[in-house]
Amino acid sequence: MEQTHIGPGGTAAAAGAQRRVLIVEDDRTIVDAIAARLRAEGFQVRTAGDGPAAVDTAEAWQPDLLVLDVMLPGFDGLEVCRRVQAQRPVPVLMLTARDDETDMLVGLGVGADDYMTKPFSMRELAARVHVLLRRVERATLAAHTPRSGILRLGELEIDHAQRRVRVRGADVHLTPTEFDLLVCLANTPRAVLSREQLLAEVWDWADASGTRTVDSHIKALRRKIGAERIRTVHGVGYALETPAA
Repeated sequence: MEQTHIGPGGTAAAAGAQRRVLIVEDDRTIVDAIAARLRAEGFQVRTAGDGPAAVDTAEAWQPDLLVLDVMLPGFDGLEVCRRVQAQRPVPVLMLTARDDETDMLVGLGVGADDYMTKPFSMRELAARVHVLLRRVERATLAAHTPRSGILRLGELEIDHAQRRVRVRGADVHLTPTEFDLLVCLANTPRAVLSREQLLAEVWDWADASGTRTVDSHIKALRRKIGAERIRTVHGVGYALETPAA
């Protein structure tokens, strides 16, 4: 008989349908705390304490999401992210001990979808895991729900059905989060969207605790599509610039 687990948020997860989360972290205390919280939320959890073990476990177990520390024995979390993403796309929540934007941008550049700086609350980490998985589900649904045509904004092209972006005819590789962020801005070109609006639309967050996450993803997106295409309105938010009609 299939058993059902009721998590602290009141949501039921059938044991056979539980999502798999691989935690990659060499600090046993942090591993145990994250694992306990995610299991209580209804996830299947496995752990790895170094880079090589993380890559091997990801390949063998096929997790739905990685919680990945940057600093690891063997090789670091950035290399783990590169190798795992080369196997198959999987959402990655990176953990970093340093509040360093350069580290965050590098992490986003190798395929991470989000990051958290230590120390963090287990409640927020669990919330971000749920959000990332919901966004993957929405992206999969969108890929099977064809939208007519390709959105063209000057030299920028957005293909919703294939989730592809081109600039001057050349493909631009975006992470799932970067693609969703670009689409959100492109839905109302030239209109300024606040960080809070972007958090609500792209990340499903109802508060402003992740505004730095928005800023870092915008910087990563600018590096890929061109800094001139996204305008900053200081103290407010961002707008996607389009050619004058």
